[in-house]
Amino acid sequence: MAEQDDDVGAIFDQQNIKRIYEEQQRMEAKFKESGWQLFSRSPPKINSSKPLQFMQLECDYYTQGQQSVIRMFGVTAEGNSILCHVFNFLSFFYMQAPVELLLEPQHIQQFQKEFNVLLAKQKNFGGKEPILKIEVCQKESIRYYKGDNKKINYLKIYVVQPVYVAQIRNFLKSDNRMVCDMELPQLTFESNIPYALRFMIEYDIVGMGWIELKDYVIRDDQNKISSCQIEINVDCLHVKSIPLDEKSDIAPLRILSFDIECAAEKGFPNEEHDPIIQIACIVKVHNRSEELIRVVFTLGDCEKIPGAWVKSFQKEEDLLNEFQVFFSGLDPDIIIGYNIQNFDIPYILNRAHNLRLKNYGIFGRIPTTQSVIKNGKFLSKAMGMRETKDINIEGRIQLDMMIHMMKEHKLSSFSLNNVSFQFLKQQKEDVHYSIIYTLQNKSPETRKRIAVYCLKDAELPILLMDKLCCLYNYTEMARVTGVPINYLFMRGQQIKVASQLLRKAKHYDFIIPTEHFKSTDQEYQGAFVLDPVKNFYKVPIATLDFASLYPSIMMAHNMCYSTLLNTSPNKVGLEEEQVTISPETNAIFVKPNIRKGMLPLILEDLINARKKAKNQLAQETDPFKKAVLDGRQLALKISANSVYGFTGAQVGQLPCLEISASITSFGRQMIQFTRDTVLEHYSKKNGAQFDAEVIYGDTDSVMVKFGDYSVEQAMALGREAAALISKKFIQPIKLEFEKVYFPYLLMNRKRYAGQLWTKPDKPDKIDTKGIESVRRDNCFLIRKMVTEILYFLLIKQDEKSAVQYTKEQIRNLYLNKVDISELVITKSLNSKKEDKDGGKDKDKKKNQNEDDGNKLTKNYKQKQAHVVVAEKMQNRDASNAPSAGDRIAYIIIQGAKGSKTYENAEDPVEVLEKDFPIDFDYYVNNQIKKPIMRLFEFVIPNPESIFVGDHTMSRYIPKVNINSALGKFVQKRTACLNCKKVIKENEALCNFCHDKTLEIMTKSSIKLQELQINYHKYWTTCQSCQGSLLGDILCSNRDCEIYYKRIKVQRDLKEQWDEIDKLYAQQQ
Repeated sequence: MAEQDDDVGAIFDQQNIKRIYEEQQRMEAKFKESGWQLFSRSPPKINSSKPLQFMQLECDYYTQGQQSVIRMFGVTAEGNSILCHVFNFLSFFYMQAPVELLLEPQHIQQFQKEFNVLLAKQKNFGGKEPILKIEVCQKESIRYYKGDNKKINYLKIYVVQPVYVAQIRNFLKSDNRMVCDMELPQLTFESNIPYALRFMIEYDIVGMGWIELKDYVIRDDQNKISSCQIEINVDCLHVKSIPLDEKSDIAPLRILSFDIECAAEKGFPNEEHDPIIQIACIVKVHNRSEELIRVVFTLGDCEKIPGAWVKSFQKEEDLLNEFQVFFSGLDPDIIIGYNIQNFDIPYILNRAHNLRLKNYGIFGRIPTTQSVIKNGKFLSKAMGMRETKDINIEGRIQLDMMIHMMKEHKLSSFSLNNVSFQFLKQQKEDVHYSIIYTLQNKSPETRKRIAVYCLKDAELPILLMDKLCCLYNYTEMARVTGVPINYLFMRGQQIKVASQLLRKAKHYDFIIPTEHFKSTDQEYQGAFVLDPVKNFYKVPIATLDFASLYPSIMMAHNMCYSTLLNTSPNKVGLEEEQVTISPETNAIFVKPNIRKGMLPLILEDLINARKKAKNQLAQETDPFKKAVLDGRQLALKISANSVYGFTGAQVGQLPCLEISASITSFGRQMIQFTRDTVLEHYSKKNGAQFDAEVIYGDTDSVMVKFGDYSVEQAMALGREAAALISKKFIQPIKLEFEKVYFPYLLMNRKRYAGQLWTKPDKPDKIDTKGIESVRRDNCFLIRKMVTEILYFLLIKQDEKSAVQYTKEQIRNLYLNKVDISELVITKSLNSKKEDKDGGKDKDKKKNQNEDDGNKLTKNYKQKQAHVVVAEKMQNRDASNAPSAGDRIAYIIIQGAKGSKTYENAEDPVEVLEKDFPIDFDYYVNNQIKKPIMRLFEFVIPNPESIFVGDHTMSRYIPKVNINSALGKFVQKRTACLNCKKVIKENEALCNFCHDKTLEIMTKSSIKLQELQINYHKYWTTCQSCQGSLLGDILCSNRDCEIYYKRIKVQRDLKEQWDEIDKLYAQQQ
């Protein structure tokens, strides 16, 4: 359990409450004055004689004098915001009773008195007596099986305030632990559980769950401490959790998505001096398709935008103040956006501070509590541990869609444009921050251009959230694991399993020790992997998968802290047949008929609940209920798979190497047993037509070549083998047949590609793993080539065409017939601290403290291509230099013999505009060759032959570029436009070609027409994307395939016009 607690630290006396009331009245008056009351929540209707129900959003606590008060924010079924104050819940922990302690009440009271006296003398307690009462109870530590009914006496120690739990725990680590001439134990139990989570566990409340209150008191407006419509006082005994079986819908939550734009005259915006010029907001209610409102606040007059409110201001201070009034009055439950945690919200708060705005930054539901920025971290699937900002916004859920995407997906780029294209098939105009300043200072029409762009940036996060069912999935994960939803964003994985373990242990009178982590060099062997038999298989390969392998092993062998023996079985009265000894580790667990483990019980509940949710999902017709059920079954699956990780994390909250190592040892044994059974049963000597071969096995699956069968026959054999082997395992371990690969290209461990079949009549898709298709350090050309080659090999099953296609692409590359956009490589420019873990793509929003591009490039120990390009961009135009987090695009051009690759890296726009010659050999040898060789290694006898031959001999000969190093030593001459013979400076054609002038002019005009068609095609596409057919194209989205084509066709058009002008001039 996490050491950090949920104390918001607020003490609300009468003076505070009066100030809150006055501030709330002021904000409400401004809200109405601005005309926003149309979008207020409906007034609440409460019958205090009836129970009140609401869905919890957040749970924490505050202190009021010596009392700690639980604070639950939520929303009713009618859409009213509510704050519930829960009184009289006492924090507690457990300690084993000293053996000498007499348990009669008078002795316990004396013990408590002397313990308090001892604690009050300690510096941390400041003379206060922290213990409120002590109860004696019969409990059992969850660590180790000690025999049946081995409960012993524990002291349940209630304290005045939650903070005292950790202080007493730390005191007990000291040597001065004598009370009543008895030495107190050092080990405590459940002394590191956050107070709010402890309350939720005690009353079976889950995150985002529904709660019912009885015998409550409604606070009047003068005594409210929040901006919520309803405030309730209630005793903890009158709080009841409503089971999910009775109520599992999601309340009509208000969702606000927003985006800001800033204008910097030079470089990337800095909050110290660069103003916020626009804030776009889109508000909708969950489960309703129509938006509540879309509005954009602009600095300076702005043209009207259809379907949106436009509020213009002449002063930035007025804009920011109006945004806060709007925000407070709309009272959103969820705040979303793209990179709002690391850019938008911090920029707003810091900008307000620099403008010295009073009472600014109250974005939570407590009118006197300002939002504060703190440093935090999150774990990214694509990039490992990442730094972020944590901002307190009480009573509201913050969902940053950029952080969500980084946590849950591996993408080549996390720009909003790329993410939207991948998941929504939408793109947007990407106006570079260097252009914003110019647009802002031109006219109301150009400010409208920014506003439309800003609104799109606010709209896309909502669309992404809906598309990916984020709200449903996070809600159901909070409900399944029992933690407040903000824990899912701010805390690690372990708290989710810990919450479930605490809940289950409570019902069986187990308590969980608070252990102090000790570093250890002890390691255990991981999952078993059968070495792959590498080949290109042209017969069906059946895949057999263990369903929920690690959870099923834990259930089958009853693995848990409470079933593990730390002594020989006979010392606890057990026979050999009553225990399971795990292979390799020799860890001993009692069988379930002796005692059912807590972890297996949790897993059974999760798996049974998932089966139930999936059955309900299959029968449900309502789309919103289906989304809830689908999110629930996914959360249940993830939670079940997380239990193994909880036991195996050595820096975790309750690590147990015996459990985690035993699970993997059983897994290895099962994979080997499966392989041996398949080889023995499906062999010629056993009557089979072919000898089966297990060509690969990885953690929880084996891939079997049964022989030269049809797909349908391979599927039948796969099902038969799965059923046969499953019978030999203890339930619920089950081997399942799921799919066949045909054909199948197995290149190495975790590197394969195949055409996947789940039904015999037609294939489903091409399935790949470990193939170069999404890596960001590969250019698009190799990604495209790999995809096409797999198409020829796996779908067309035409190896000759695959080879021919590859040679053709290499020929086209050498002849300069490949579009430059396919050769662009991108890499993120990082600050020093980010350089260690791969960098961040923060879309258009980066770290703000790096105005000087050269400072960034000095953070690299070695020269790198993208860094050199960034330096060149800085030197060419310091005002538009890249900043930390920018993805730097580059092309490798031809350089001097022996030059380093980084010396030959260049900005693609420069390559196009100055016609730098591209180093095609670099792309063939460093980008294409290795991945292609891997694909063809087992397909053709000599894959090296693909890279030699006639198709590599013809090369594009570039013009000598006067901008290059060699160009300085070359004298420029005029050449004939047709045959390239040197001619006089003012001529277009040589004497020999002069007679063909009409033919040459016709060809040149046709080429011009083709270029004009392409130009208009690209221009129309870009205008459609930006939402205007009149304005200039300002988009700088280098992820877009049209971007470089648009620049190239502009250059080609100019050259073609120059050529035609020369021809016409010679005719005169």
